[in-house]
Amino acid sequence: MNILSIQSHVAYGHVGNASATFPMQRLGHEVWPIHTVQFSNHTGYGSWTGRVFDGQAVEELVDGIAARGVLPTCDGVLSGYMGSADIGQAILGTVARVREANPKAVYCCDPVIGDVGRGIFVRPGIPEFMRDHAVPAADLVTPNQFELEYLTGRETGTVAAAKAAIATLQGIGPRVVLVTSLHTEETPADAVDLAAGEAGDVWRVRTPRLGLSVNGAGDAIAALFLVHHLATGSARVALERAASSVYGLLKRTAEAGSREILTVAAQDEFVSPSWTFAAEPV
Repeated sequence: MNILSIQSHVAYGHVGNASATFPMQRLGHEVWPIHTVQFSNHTGYGSWTGRVFDGQAVEELVDGIAARGVLPTCDGVLSGYMGSADIGQAILGTVARVREANPKAVYCCDPVIGDVGRGIFVRPGIPEFMRDHAVPAADLVTPNQFELEYLTGRETGTVAAAKAAIATLQGIGPRVVLVTSLHTEETPADAVDLAAGEAGDVWRVRTPRLGLSVNGAGDAIAALFLVHHLATGSARVALERAASSVYGLLKRTAEAGSREILTVAAQDEFVSPSWTFAAEPV
């Protein structure tokens, strides 16, 4: 498969395209990465160097790819962090171009807005752009729990409430929703839940909670979920495979005591996860 991935990039470490591209490649897929920013490292370090690109820069690169005559072979577009509404408009314009060239192509939007405990951490205007434009245009979306609540205006403290929020989000546009982290009243303190909804069904995978905090895991799971869903046509299977791989990646990262996820050192987890988790209907 061929995936056009438009998101941030860092030279050191693994977030954005630096987290999403290699797992898809390791699974045998071609990835066409377009960077919305190029930084030395992720901003969690407190200091960094690099540049933010604008929407025109994205459009110019898409023009160059289109000139190769390959847009009809693009199977999916993946987007993550959007630094500005200008970038967002360029991404949605690209999605429209790809769909025109290949009506079967899908758009997977990771609606990066904020997180539990941190609140909204993107620039003003981005949350509204995600809610009003990007998410309605997407086929697949991969919010975390905080983003699911923001996008739907619903609380998700119980499984029933989370299912209702997933259904509400599907009503906005995307047919498949992956909630990348979910903690409800039913979630044990030593576990993390992930949930995926498709065609009226919701599936849950529960993994052990790991004692680490790293950047980039959400970027990796969105990418893995996209390519597994494209390959199988099943949200349940894509959830199982993506969750198992990312758990293995994070467990090996925790065991190594690394601040950056071990995307390269733990690459076998993408192909043959050391731990596998089955999805259950909820």
